[in-house]
Amino acid sequence: MIKKESIENLKNYLDVVDVISQFLDLKKAGANFKACCPFHGEETPSFVVSPTKQIYHCFGCGAGGDSIKFLMEYEKLSYPETIEKLASMYNFTLDYDSSNEKKRDTRVLDSVKKFFQNSFVSNNSMKEYIKNRGISDFSAEKFEIGYAGSSSDTINFIKSNHYNINDAIEFGLIDNGENGLYSRFIDRIIFPIYSITGKLVGFGGRTTTNHNAKYINSPQTPIFNKSKLLYGYHLAKEQIYKTKQIIVCEGYLDVIMLHQARFNTAVATLGTALTKEHLPLFRRGEPKVILAYDGDKAGLNAAFKASVMLSQSEFDGGVVIFKDGLDPADMVKDKRLEELHSMFIEPVPFIPFTIDYIVSKYDISEPIQKQKALNEANEYLKSLSLLNQDEYKRYIAQKLNIRENLIQTVNTKQRLNEKSSIKIDIAELCIIKSILENPKRLDMVLDIVDASMFEYHKDEFLLLLTDINNTKLNQIALNDKLESYNDERLNKELLILLHKFYSNKLISLTYNKELNFNQKIMQIKIIKDNLSQLKQGKLVNFNL
Repeated sequence: MIKKESIENLKNYLDVVDVISQFLDLKKAGANFKACCPFHGEETPSFVVSPTKQIYHCFGCGAGGDSIKFLMEYEKLSYPETIEKLASMYNFTLDYDSSNEKKRDTRVLDSVKKFFQNSFVSNNSMKEYIKNRGISDFSAEKFEIGYAGSSSDTINFIKSNHYNINDAIEFGLIDNGENGLYSRFIDRIIFPIYSITGKLVGFGGRTTTNHNAKYINSPQTPIFNKSKLLYGYHLAKEQIYKTKQIIVCEGYLDVIMLHQARFNTAVATLGTALTKEHLPLFRRGEPKVILAYDGDKAGLNAAFKASVMLSQSEFDGGVVIFKDGLDPADMVKDKRLEELHSMFIEPVPFIPFTIDYIVSKYDISEPIQKQKALNEANEYLKSLSLLNQDEYKRYIAQKLNIRENLIQTVNTKQRLNEKSSIKIDIAELCIIKSILENPKRLDMVLDIVDASMFEYHKDEFLLLLTDINNTKLNQIALNDKLESYNDERLNKELLILLHKFYSNKLISLTYNKELNFNQKIMQIKIIKDNLSQLKQGKLVNFNL
């Protein structure tokens, strides 16, 4: 774990303008900088970066924060990943808590990867094999394709370079058997596997000798969990965020060939079905998810299970099934790129694909089979949102040729989320901005102003009192249309705010039935006294 003081030192070292300018074209705008927001499409810049406050805020979509928050959102990284990336960018040395596990030395992985690459380059039969699959030299280099020969070759390389054998075992390169050490990858084409931040974490290997296990991956290690990784994601992520699309394949060769054909959002699961552990990756950048699966029984079943999970989690996207024994790699090799493009543009949406699959399992010409299909379709429908339940009732009825009222849905109470139109009070916002500009003014207003005095911006004032550095306040602090008052003007505006508040309180007392006569008289006396002092230009303490 990174020490907190080390993170704070890094924060002090960073300049928000310098960090963001490495990703966006910032233009000077008065005391601040502006750019088109990277988090939503816009042509007129509304993304403001403040060098004095070391924050950014978009007035279009509301995104805001500091250098760390920007990189987290821009590259879709976790907090620790962001800290480590920024430290790497600025050659800043982080300190780790010695009471926790030390940062692992993964140099043996990188060296063995280069060893596998060199073995591939010097092996003409392996290069010919890859070439026959349609993979270009450029793609082989881009994806760092390697070759693992005999077990002894790998072990001798590790030993001769004096790497720690225990590290090599821990990272799944070799293992101990009855006859001693052995390599996990023997006579296989090697595909390096990276984390989302671009760190090498393991390998995939494809047999070249018709071994029963066509593909194998690194075993579960402290840094490798195949259920949380996607092959090619580190190369595809920029295009995924840009195009809002991710193509999920079944094999490494599919990914390489699709990238070669400029379908640069392709990734693949690591020899496992899509799991819920993959979903956080799919939420990064909120892309449309396209499943590109084989049309055999196993591929259809995998597409069905993935579609159920993705539709229940309300992901946008759909399924593309490759028939006649073809896969994406075959179609790229056969130069059927326009056909591929059309397939990816119009996938079958998850929900109708799932319903179609369910119905296809039964002979619906038989009443008993039709009832079973209806039962399963109903159960699936109930797992979806209320809107989708209502939307797809008719679809199921049409597929089964039954009346729509036979389709059961979950009759839960719908909540009506009506957002009232947002009202803005410029005077209230200017008071808040003036305090944000000079936090020492808080001492002046604490005894005078209560949050209840703000008619429209009570929440913002409470946030000012409790968490002045909250990013939600950036929209006020960086709004050039709001005036920042000097002390004299702030006093005048506070007098107006207080006078309005106490005047309204005086009127409301007339209709207050909860107070008795004596309590009302006391309250009226206090309020009238306050109003009298306010007319004289004196700010009074809140005393109600």
